[in-house]
Amino acid sequence: MTLALLCFFAFLAGFIDAMVGGGGLIQLPAMLLLLPKGTPVPTVLGTGKVASLAGTSASAFRYLKGLTGVPIRWRTVAVAAVVAGCFALLGARAVSGLNKDLVKPLVLALLVLMAAYTFWRKDFGSLHAPRLHGSRELWTGVALGASIGFYDGFFGPGTGSLLLFAFVGLFGYDFLAASASAKVVNVATNIAGLAYFVSTGQVLYQVALPMAVCNVLGSTLGARVAMRQGTGFVRVLFLVVVSAFILKLGWETLA
Repeated sequence: MTLALLCFFAFLAGFIDAMVGGGGLIQLPAMLLLLPKGTPVPTVLGTGKVASLAGTSASAFRYLKGLTGVPIRWRTVAVAAVVAGCFALLGARAVSGLNKDLVKPLVLALLVLMAAYTFWRKDFGSLHAPRLHGSRELWTGVALGASIGFYDGFFGPGTGSLLLFAFVGLFGYDFLAASASAKVVNVATNIAGLAYFVSTGQVLYQVALPMAVCNVLGSTLGARVAMRQGTGFVRVLFLVVVSAFILKLGWETLA
C-alpha cells in the first residue's frame, strides 16, 4: 500500500513538473511522510532523485520532439546545463557546512517577485522572441547554470520553476520553449545530484525504480497536455504552483 501511494504521488509530481516545475513540492513531502520512520533524509532525497531524473528526461524528450516550430538555442542551453551540473555537485557537497534555513527567506522573496511580475505582465511568456545573442547570451547561460545548479544541489525546491522563469524573463522565450530548455538543464542537475547520492549509497532502489516508472508516465502526459493547451495554460499553472511554493516556504519561515 505504501509503495502504491508513493507511485501515485510520483505520477502526480511528474505531471505537474513537466509543465511548470514544482514536482518536488508533491513528491518530497509524500516520501518524508510515507517512507519508514528513521529513513535518513539524504536517503529520501537520493531515492527521489531517481524518479525525478527519469521523469525530467522523459518530459524533455517529449518537448524536444513536439516543439518542431520553435528551435531550441542549443549552444546556450547546453552550456547552462553543463555548468549547472558542475555547480549542483558543489551545492550538494556544501549542504553539510551551511545552514539551509538561511536560504528560505531569500527564495521566498524571489518567488513573490516572480509571481507578481508574471501576474502583472499579461503577455509574459506568450511570444517566443529571444532577446540575447552571441557572447552575451552565452555568458548569461553560464551565470544561470552556476546559480541555479548550486541552488538545486544545495536546497532544491522550485528549481524547475526558477529555470522556467529565467528562460522567459532573461532570454525572451515563450513558456513552451522555456519549459523545454528548463527540462534539459534540470536533467543535468539531477544527474549530478543523483551521482552524489549513488556514490554515498543513499538510494532505496526497490522504491526508487517503481516511482521512476510512474514519474515518467506523469511527465510524458504533462508535457503532452502543456503542448496541446499552449502558453496561456502553462502561464496560469505556473502562477498556481509558484503561489503554492510561496505558501509552503512562508509557513516554514514563520514557523
